[in-house]
Amino acid sequence: MQNRRKAILFVSLHATLLAALMALAATMGFLSVSVSDVLQIVTGKVFRLPFVDIDPVAISVVADVRLPRIAGAVLVGGILGVSGAVFQAILLNPLADSYTLGISTGAAFGASLVIVMQLFGLVLPPAISIPLFAFLGGIGTLILVLYLASGDRRLSSTSLILAGVIVSAILSAAIGFLKFLADEQVGIIIFWLMGSLSGISWQNVLLLMPAACIGSILAFFFSRDLNIMATGERAASALGVNTVRLRLILLAGCTFMTALAVSVAGIIGFVGLIVPHLLRHLAGPDNRLLIPLSFFAGGILLLIADTITRAVLPAEVPIGVLTALLGGPFFCILFKRRQQDGKSGF
Repeated sequence: MQNRRKAILFVSLHATLLAALMALAATMGFLSVSVSDVLQIVTGKVFRLPFVDIDPVAISVVADVRLPRIAGAVLVGGILGVSGAVFQAILLNPLADSYTLGISTGAAFGASLVIVMQLFGLVLPPAISIPLFAFLGGIGTLILVLYLASGDRRLSSTSLILAGVIVSAILSAAIGFLKFLADEQVGIIIFWLMGSLSGISWQNVLLLMPAACIGSILAFFFSRDLNIMATGERAASALGVNTVRLRLILLAGCTFMTALAVSVAGIIGFVGLIVPHLLRHLAGPDNRLLIPLSFFAGGILLLIADTITRAVLPAEVPIGVLTALLGGPFFCILFKRRQQDGKSGF
């Protein structure tokens, strides 16, 4: 009972903090808008109520520009946070996230391929083709990683990580070739690969929302099995957990989520690494609590980073650069601590 109260308290605090930060972020930017006006705009749009004494320009800026970007930041951050927590639980490695298996790189390759095809005159609707090719790239990468790791019938974390590193290196070279083909238009691919939420729309939000909800619910549904897996594969099998099937289901679900996030926002690194690791120290290793917290905390982290680059810095910096500057030193410190504890990189 006490653990359940603690879990509810943790989740409620994160949800409340996220809601408050979303309201605050909507007030910040080149046009200052009060919190009360933001709340009136939101309720007016949702319930179709008339607006009283609010500048029409402020309504347009908040409803059509800031709110979809804020919602997108929360959903992308939540997706990356949950995916990171699941990958770390599956691979039993706190250094793992969606990039470890090359899934984000595969999704980036698929989306970059569409961009290059458009530069060469092949007309494809970006709203459909980029998410589709990103998903196909992510799924194709996962299939290739599983094929390379299939020599190990138990699909151990070491085999999966090594296969992911190999495939990711190949895909990175392929993305470099696509940059070469883009020639003078290479800036489009480079800016997209560095991650940005500047062009996000309500259409993108509606694409991300069901994926984030279904994927997070799926991860939470198997959270108890993930806890059992932490005791070791033999113990998990003895307790009736099919570890191979569990890995395949969760890898496919998280691949789907990550691919959609990459197709909308580009490559945003280290969110899936930092968030679950910090939460594991604060709330413990129980995945039944860690997974929902990772969604809220991931949304909070990416929302803060996007608000800084959008409304605080003098010029907008790609959000992937900002998260990498934050996550890179964190990754180095975490890696050194694991070495000092006598643990290997896996």
